[in-house]
Amino acid sequence: MKGGVMIILVALITLPSRLLQADNNLSDIDKLPPKFEQVYGKQAKKRASSWQQLLHAIRRQEPLQQLEAVNHFFNQMAFVDDLVVWGKRDYWATPFEFLGAGAGDCEDYSIAKYVSLRDLGIADDKLRLIYVKALQLNQFHMVLAYYPTPASVPLLLDNLNPEIKPATERPDLQPIYSFNGSKLWLMKLRGQGEHVGDASRLKHWNNLRQRFDNQQFAQPRLQRNH
Repeated sequence: MKGGVMIILVALITLPSRLLQADNNLSDIDKLPPKFEQVYGKQAKKRASSWQQLLHAIRRQEPLQQLEAVNHFFNQMAFVDDLVVWGKRDYWATPFEFLGAGAGDCEDYSIAKYVSLRDLGIADDKLRLIYVKALQLNQFHMVLAYYPTPASVPLLLDNLNPEIKPATERPDLQPIYSFNGSKLWLMKLRGQGEHVGDASRLKHWNNLRQRFDNQQFAQPRLQRNH
């Protein structure tokens, strides 16, 4: 993750989005976009098909089982910096772009997990994408949080640590702000935060939404073929 947190926080856009609506199940991911194989190739198509098959297989499982399966699936992807994969210092890939490239960074893991769990029917108010500072690495990082209840300490899905743990058991992460499809919070306490806006859109999130809605795929500079 590159760039300053405050720059991201002030870069808000308020446009409606099918991807961001809390009552939407993102059913479009059940169908592989026609251009996907043309852009990314046969191996990427296999990765995307495996994702779709996984979602179908676990659709009737309990939420915690779904979290484990989705977390494990995406944590198998290669971690590679945005500058290497996309030629940009900070690029938020859609799940299809992430699977197409076969590699990505922390935002890509977290967003793909978020979209997957929303597709499985987990309510938007139970999920937050959280920007944190990874203290041991001394760098900004993103994780996905799942709140079983509004007052719960969230469970964190992270590519740095494959084990899903409560936020209270991750002292290596310092929360900064969080968001989901409808709200933005500044984090004051571990697992909670101050709501600072409804229907606000982060610039990177809005750009991702537009590509997702329009089935647009960026061409990566680096692509894994296995």
